Amino acid sequence: MKDGGQREYGPLGATLVIIPTYNEAENVKPITARVRTAVPEAHILVADDNSPDGTGKLADELAAEDDHIHVLHRKGKEGLGAAYLAGFRWGIENGYGVLVEMDADGSHKPEELPRLLTALKGADLVLGSRWVPGGRVVNWPKSREFISRGGSLYSRLMLDVPIRDVTGGFRAFRKETLEGLGLADVASQGYCFQVDLARRAVKAGFHVVEVPITFVERELGDSKMSRDILVEALWRVTAWGVTERTGKVLGRGKSR
Repeated sequence: MKDGGQREYGPLGATLVIIPTYNEAENVKPITARVRTAVPEAHILVADDNSPDGTGKLADELAAEDDHIHVLHRKGKEGLGAAYLAGFRWGIENGYGVLVEMDADGSHKPEELPRLLTALKGADLVLGSRWVPGGRVVNWPKSREFISRGGSLYSRLMLDVPIRDVTGGFRAFRKETLEGLGLADVASQGYCFQVDLARRAVKAGFHVVEVPITFVERELGDSKMSRDILVEALWRVTAWGVTERTGKVLGRGKSR
């Protein structure tokens, strides 16, 4: 199962695109419409954190009109990681074989999802990557690009994972991959949640593939990026890296 390109992969099964929302009333209708056009056979789960702007109600209306759209109402704003974990559980319980992470604001282009799903036929996890050849960002200030590139580089070096875009959030998982990541132990949020799942996949021996994507800065609504998210990512990645390096040193000492 975890032997990289050495094994033959089974069929993917039904696809569920998980879209977490908090105050995305302007975006929920257009993003679900684009997903339905790009991958008509896929189902969508809008995981709404009780948005004050009525996003959840709008999602319910969309679901009432389209049996490929589902809504998971959550009690309140608990963070991106918690929303995805709830979505993963819902998807696995309802028999989906592929679970996709996608932002609600259009920064992840649904039109590129078929490329991720095609790559998943020979992988355990596919990452849409901004920082591999062919990947790019649109409408980002240089400061934002510096933070993102720097965060991925620091995470890659600190955690020793061969992934160019460790913090990216456009991803396609096989169900079996998620089941092998120990999700019950995941407590991280924001960018750090994405780093955590990527490092767990690599350390577990899963075959991870990056495909280039074009990341487009949102045009409607407000970004969820905050100083707290960046601080959490920095200290958690540092702690993971230090713990892993300490464990390796102690392990070598015991073997002598």
